Formats: sequence, C-alpha cells, structure tokens
Amino acid sequence: MSLLDEIKTKAAALKKTIVLCEGEDKRVIEAAAQITKEGIAKIVLIGNEAECKKVSPDTDLTGITLIDPLTSDKTAAYANILYEARKAKGMTEEQARQQAKDRTMFGALMLKAGDVDGYVSGACHSTANTLRPGLQVVKTAPGIKTVSSCFIMIAPEKHEYNPDGVAVFADCAINIEPTEEQLADIAVSSAKTAKAIAGIEPRVAMLSFSTKGSGNDDKFTQTVPRVQKATQLAKAMAPDLALDGEFQFDAAVAPEVGQLKAPGSKVAGHANVFVFPNINAGNIGYKIAQRFGGYMAIGPVCQGFAKPLNDLSRGCSVDDIVATVAVTALQAE
Repeated sequence: MSLLDEIKTKAAALKKTIVLCEGEDKRVIEAAAQITKEGIAKIVLIGNEAECKKVSPDTDLTGITLIDPLTSDKTAAYANILYEARKAKGMTEEQARQQAKDRTMFGALMLKAGDVDGYVSGACHSTANTLRPGLQVVKTAPGIKTVSSCFIMIAPEKHEYNPDGVAVFADCAINIEPTEEQLADIAVSSAKTAKAIAGIEPRVAMLSFSTKGSGNDDKFTQTVPRVQKATQLAKAMAPDLALDGEFQFDAAVAPEVGQLKAPGSKVAGHANVFVFPNINAGNIGYKIAQRFGGYMAIGPVCQGFAKPLNDLSRGCSVDDIVATVAVTALQAE
C-alpha cells in the first residue's frame, strides 16, 4: 500500500467532516463525490444544488451536505463570531454580516465554530483569499505565531539516504524570507506534520550552505547566523524533538558526511524533515526532488493554524483535492 493510500485509509477511519468552500468549481464537486463514495471524510460543500447540477450535471451529490451562506440559518451566528474576532480591528456588525456570506470566510467560520473538523479551499481562489479568513478567525495554534507550509515528499523507491521512503520539506510556499523565530516555528510545526501525516518519527535538519559554522555570511545576508539562532530557539520550544543544525544537505542525509562534519549529532546523516532557510531554497529544492528524483509531492500542506486549514493550487486536479482532504482529516485527529 502506498503512503497516499495509507493516508486515505487512516482518514476514513477517523470519520472527520471537512468543508470544501468552492461548490462553483467542477473539480471540487467531483472530488466531493469521490471522497464521499470512498468514505474518506464527510463533506460539507458550500454551494447550492442548482449551481452544482449546472456545473457538473452528472455528479452524484448523494451524501454530500450542501450549504449556501446566502440562505443558511447559521449565517447570522457566524457573522457574530466574525464580528467578535475582528471588532478590535475596526470591523462593524454590518461588515461582518456581509463578509460572513463570502464562501471562504463562511467555511473558516464553520471551522472556528466547530461545525466541521477541517477546511479546504483554493481551487479557484488565490492563496491570500484562502488563508486570510483562517488568519482572521481560526488563528494560530498555541505557542506558534507562524502559519507555514510543507510538502510531503514520497520517494519512488526506498533509498540509502531516505530509508523511510518519505520526507518533509518546509517552507516551500508561504514564508518568503523567514526570521529566526519563524524558522523555529516552521521546524516545530513540520515535525508535527511529519508524525501526523507521513507517519515518521521526525528528525529535523535546519538547512544552510554551512555545517556547524563551516561557512559564514555575517557581512552579507546573515543567513547562517539566522539558521543557527533558529536552531537554538526550536530546541528551546521542543526540547524532546530530534532537531539539529545548521547543516548542508549532504551532512543532513549522508551518515558518512554527517559523522565527519557534525560528530555526535543524532540528526546529522539521518534527517527526514528539512527546514530550508528561505522560500527560494525550499521551492527549488522540492521541485528538483520532484523532477530529477521522481518524488511525489503532496502539498503544500498548511501548518501552524489552531485547526486544520489547507490551500489548493488553482491548477489542482480532482485527485489533488481528494489527497488534500485526506491530509486535512489526519491533521484534525
């Protein structure tokens, strides 16, 4: 059984309820039907039956709960939740009533209210439009100030440098030039994702072009000191976590290099969670693994929210949406 099949099977056993916010999109409707048929999760689809039938007339909507914010009897209560969350920022009650009718905001409010276990959107909305409602009403998990992302990287076959057959790369999609505090948050969140979704015991490497001070850019961009400080902060946040750095990639994955460059480290040469110093390195790195290495990339998986909330690519397929819902269900465990 592949890791993706394992994720779907585990998700099905949890029987979580996930809201899909884009009932106007044919791919989302078809994915909702497939998820329901396979029993991966219970689906709430934001839309209405007439619209869904027009967009995807052959899709069986049996078992899917359809909710239209324009007619729902919960919209007023959700508007009040939004108002309470945003009044300190200057939001009026009338503005809250109007914004609660927006489908992505409505989905986030359902999640905040506990009426669903997870939220997935983004098939036809930008990342900003998808994540903003989460930041405004769901907010971040206790002890975490940074929402970030990671990719679950599934190897085409087991490799001497990746005996688990799976790895986690972060942050490749959200934080462009993270601070040391943000890197520490990303590391701790990614370790939780590795355990919950990938099913591996995390060994976290904080990546750099330097290993344990072998390189330095103090006079220029200061990325090495930033990663070094982030490593210290992450260790303080999660003292029981196997985490170390700063490492070059070979020192992180190759035992012979790790032993040479970082003797005594429990992570060097054995890492399976990789925290990149910025989005340039992370995005390039995961795409190299995907295209040259044949890895399958699941994600980006959002992390750091108080409740599971995930963003789809606007180029996503039905299968991508199904996989994202399964991952979201596992995050809700």
